[in-house]
Amino acid sequence: MNSLVVEVQEASAQSVTVSEDSLEVDLVDGRTIIVPLVWYPRLWYGAPEERNYFELIGDGTLIHWPDLDEDLSISGLLAGRQSGESPQSLKKWLEKRTTHHQESDLVATPIAM
Repeated sequence: MNSLVVEVQEASAQSVTVSEDSLEVDLVDGRTIIVPLVWYPRLWYGAPEERNYFELIGDGTLIHWPDLDEDLSISGLLAGRQSGESPQSLKKWLEKRTTHHQESDLVATPIAM
């Protein structure tokens, strides 16, 4: 009796594109995943330069946005999993960003003597 051995290979990303309203991931196997950006509030609220600065980790099985402290797995995207972040956690993160951006926008003004 012959037995069929099937090698299950985890899906991995080849490229990632983040637009104003969607996240598009091209997989190594030729498939493309497109999901609404509103599923991931940290990406939604991120500036374009923050959204476009990401790393593919684990041979492309994970996407990491260091500036947004966001990690998404390719398997989660394929399963249709949205962000599991609580509203309280998101609110805290947004408040921290607002404070940080306000502080970084301050310009030192020389004091006239």
